[in-house]
Amino acid sequence: MAGWWRALPRAVRRYPWPTNVLLYTALFSAGDALQQRLRGGPADWQQTRRVATVAVAFHANFNYVWLRLLERAMPGRAPRAVLAKVLCDQALGGPVAISAFYAGMSILQRKDDIFLDLRQKFWNTYMSGLMYWPFVQRSSRSSGCPVLHSLQLSAVSSRSDLISSSPLQTPILSCD
Repeated sequence: MAGWWRALPRAVRRYPWPTNVLLYTALFSAGDALQQRLRGGPADWQQTRRVATVAVAFHANFNYVWLRLLERAMPGRAPRAVLAKVLCDQALGGPVAISAFYAGMSILQRKDDIFLDLRQKFWNTYMSGLMYWPFVQRSSRSSGCPVLHSLQLSAVSSRSDLISSSPLQTPILSCD
């Protein structure tokens, strides 16, 4: 067992993309399972499987490529660089991620109109995200804690009850 733990960091450094895909998928799935548990209802494993499928098929890969692109385009942890990355992520990455999530979930739920949820929920999700994510991203990116950023993203993005509620009611985790 001890040998496995020593080999893990080496594998993570050697294969960052698959590692990130597995991490994002696990965190999205855990976030969905956790929100179901917190609601007190029975576990809907089909829903969790759909969330995991959207995560592995799109979100994990998109986030890996997108965040690397942002870091290459705007390197550094200085406040100005972090602010530029957050604004770019909110203006460009956010709408793509939200659209892919709602359309992907609708496809997996075999809905007749795969864009219905997107049309109904996009602006509330995007606007609440504008009030919440910049602060989360600033704290997690400037402190160098991308794992908490992933956890926050998976837990909050899978919660449909947060779409219409105030983002201020959502707990904010920080590496600080």
